[in-house]
Amino acid sequence: MPALPDGVPVPGDGALPSWVSGAPDRPFGVYVHVPFCSVRCGYCDFNTYTAAELGGGASQVEYATTALGEVDLAARVLRDAGRASAPVSTVFFGGGTPTMLPAADLVRVLGGIREAWGLADDAEVTTEANPDSVTPESLRLLADGGFTRVSFGMQSAVPHVLATLERTHDPRRIPDVVAWARDAGLDVSLDLIYGTPGESLDDWRASVEAALATGVDHVSAYALVVEPGTKMHAQVRRGLVTLPDEDDQAAKYELADDLLTAAGLGWYEVSNWARTPEHACRHNLAYWRGDDWWGIGPGAHSYVSAAPAAEPGGPTTPAATTDGTTSDDTPAGVRWWNVKHPRRYAALLADGKSPGAGRELLTASEAHLERVMLGVRLREGLDLAVLDDAGRHAVAGLVAQGLLDGVAAVRGRAVLTRRGRLLADAVVRTLTT
Repeated sequence: MPALPDGVPVPGDGALPSWVSGAPDRPFGVYVHVPFCSVRCGYCDFNTYTAAELGGGASQVEYATTALGEVDLAARVLRDAGRASAPVSTVFFGGGTPTMLPAADLVRVLGGIREAWGLADDAEVTTEANPDSVTPESLRLLADGGFTRVSFGMQSAVPHVLATLERTHDPRRIPDVVAWARDAGLDVSLDLIYGTPGESLDDWRASVEAALATGVDHVSAYALVVEPGTKMHAQVRRGLVTLPDEDDQAAKYELADDLLTAAGLGWYEVSNWARTPEHACRHNLAYWRGDDWWGIGPGAHSYVSAAPAAEPGGPTTPAATTDGTTSDDTPAGVRWWNVKHPRRYAALLADGKSPGAGRELLTASEAHLERVMLGVRLREGLDLAVLDDAGRHAVAGLVAQGLLDGVAAVRGRAVLTRRGRLLADAVVRTLTT
C-alpha cells in the first residue's frame, strides 16, 4: 500500500481552518471507505484488509458503528465551520468491498449520513460490489434503504485474465447480478481493466462485448497500473509476468471506445462512458469538478474549499504556524486524510478524537493546477479563460498535434480528441508549464 502524504497535523478535534466558512450551497458529497476484502488481489494497492476480525473495534461486525462515529464528528466539524446546511448530493461506498458488510449495515451508515446532513431529493447513492458479494435479497435491501446505484467490479470476462488478476468471481455470474440489481431498481455500472499480463486484444474485445451484452448504461475502463509494493509488481520485477507496452494499451483503449460508442455509450471522462448524461457517475464528476466532500473511513481523503470571497482579493490566512500557509498565500481549500489502519482509526474515534493523520492547505495556484488537471479529462472540456497566458498560447499547438479539438478551441474550450485522451497527462503538462 502507498504511504500517506506527510502534510501538517490535523487538530485533535478535527477543526477546519478559520477561513473555511459559509458557502452552504456548495455541492457536498460523502465517500465511505469499507476496507475489507475476501482476498487481496495481486495488483491492488488500496487500503484493504482480508481479516474479518482485526480487533480493537475494527472488526467487520463493528465497522458500521465505527464509521457512524466519524459521521457524527464530521457533522460537528462542518457545523462549527458554518458548512453544515448543504444536503448531501452524492454518497459513494468504496473499498475494499463494501458489500462484504451486511446490506443492513450499509443502509444504517447511509441513514446516519441522512440524519447528519440530509440527502438531496435527487441524491445519487452508489456502492461498489464484487459479483460474488451480492444476492437478489441484499440488492433489494440496498435499494429499499436508499441506494440508487451499484458498480460491479467485473474487470474481465475471460477466466485466465481474471486468474492473473486474482479475482474470485465466475464471469458467467455477471449477467445475473446485473439483472438482480436492475430488478431491485438500481442503476448499474460495470468496471473493466485492460492491459493485464497475457490479455490479448481478442480477450479484451470479449470482455467489452460481454459487458455490453448485459445492457448496462455505464462502463468504466481503466488501464492496469501496477504500483510498487504490490504482489504483481514483485512478479514483474522477477520476470514472472510481462506487462504490455503502451501501443497495446492504446489499441485496447481505442477498441473499447469504438465498441462502447457503437453501442450508444458516449465518453464523458477519459475512462468512463455513459448512455446518457443522467447515467454518468455524479459522485466522480464532483471530484473532477472540484466540489467538497468528506471521506469516512481509514485512509479516506476529504476536501473542503475556502468560502467565496465577500470582498475583492479573497480570504487570507495568518502566520504559517497556524494553518501551514504563509502570509502571502491565498487559501483555496484544505485536504486531509485519515490514518490507514482500521484499528487505529477505530481507537481514535472511540477516544473522541479525529482520525485525521495529516492535511495540506491548497493555495489558489495549487487549486488552479488541479482544476486544469482534472477538468481537461472531461468531455465538456475546460474553459480556456481559466488558463494563464502561457496555457492559452499552447492551445494552438495542441490542436495542430491533434490532441485538442479545434472547433471546441474556437468556441473557448479545451476538449481532448481521442488521441488527446491517450496523452491526457502530456496535454495537462503543456497547458500548465
